[in-house]
Amino acid sequence: MRNKYIESFEQAQVSEKKIPDFRAGDTLRVAVTIKEGDKQRIQNYEGVCIAKRGTGTGATFMVRKIGANSIGVERIFPLYSDSIDSITVVRRGRVRRAKLFYLRDRRGKAAKIRELRK
Repeated sequence: MRNKYIESFEQAQVSEKKIPDFRAGDTLRVAVTIKEGDKQRIQNYEGVCIAKRGTGTGATFMVRKIGANSIGVERIFPLYSDSIDSITVVRRGRVRRAKLFYLRDRRGKAAKIRELRK
């Protein structure tokens, strides 16, 4: 059983942020606030969401993008972090599983995800 004070605090944290509905397979653009010394800037990180895990304030999601020289770069973001300015769903993907770790072994067209049509 969880402490009711901790639960109420987490509810307040979760209700402040506006998070879009996304799942594994969706292409996301995450605007991250980066602090360098006394300056601050926003940098976009765009890639495929390959996993979501956790509940409440401990929820995280993993985004994979292809960087320079075709090197895969994965980054784990806490869902309710203060460093995340916004999350935008660029396109919805049609996948059949919740964790897409198999994309790590695929290159090029084999790593493509079909778009979800409504």
